[in-house]
Amino acid sequence: MSDEQWALIEPVITAWKAGHPSVSGHQGRYEMREIVNAILYQSRTGCQWDYLPHDLPPRSETYYYFAKWRDDGSDQTIHDRLRWQVRERAGRSEDPSLVVLDTQSVHAAVNVPADTTGKVPAKKVPGRKRGLAVDMLGLVIAVVVLAASTHENRAGMMLLDRAAAQPATVSKALVGQGFKSAVVAHDATLSIDVEIVARNPAERGFVPPAERGLVPQTTRWVVERRYGVLMLHRRLVPDYESRPTSSESRVYWAMTDVIARRLTGQTTPTWRDA
Repeated sequence: MSDEQWALIEPVITAWKAGHPSVSGHQGRYEMREIVNAILYQSRTGCQWDYLPHDLPPRSETYYYFAKWRDDGSDQTIHDRLRWQVRERAGRSEDPSLVVLDTQSVHAAVNVPADTTGKVPAKKVPGRKRGLAVDMLGLVIAVVVLAASTHENRAGMMLLDRAAAQPATVSKALVGQGFKSAVVAHDATLSIDVEIVARNPAERGFVPPAERGLVPQTTRWVVERRYGVLMLHRRLVPDYESRPTSSESRVYWAMTDVIARRLTGQTTPTWRDA
């Protein structure tokens, strides 16, 4: 991370570190900035824990903080604070009123426990199902990771629950045809209007979003674009994580990387740079 990108994250990490002092008084061998660099490096390259470059903290130190921040929600806190800044810069309120929901089926690595995976008969994908709720800027509001065999309805209801758990601003959600009436019925308990966006039956083959007649159908593509951006982070292409919560944390870290670069206007430096 550049100095400007680290400055966006440092206050949260510093506050967390101050609230979790070591019992022995040990301050740690590695700087927190290097820990974050190691997490983001692995997220982008998809390397194994044992193959982190020698100039980054080792697996034991990096995974310790990754697991701590995953379990207490610090990873989402960092992400949400950056998301709020992007929305405010775009002239919007911190939290959205409209979200778009969709799921993505991904293969699971061989180390992933079988009891957390499944198979989608229609897509022939054995693995996990990743669900996102995003706003109109494509920023992630909520994420869930389930077995791929889980029905869309359950994923949709869990996403709605998590979106509603944010400050009560979400009033409408757009979902695809895979979500059924159970999701629409679930919204009655959350005061969220759910609209199932169906494809225009007159369309044949691929139709560019700009040429679609239905505005909700065009709007719903914002979540598809977000999935495309996340696939640039190789750790998310197959699901390597043993725990679904770790997979969710990976999404938040990937988006933290994307948003930090958007806020600073900087790209990630490569080893070829002088």
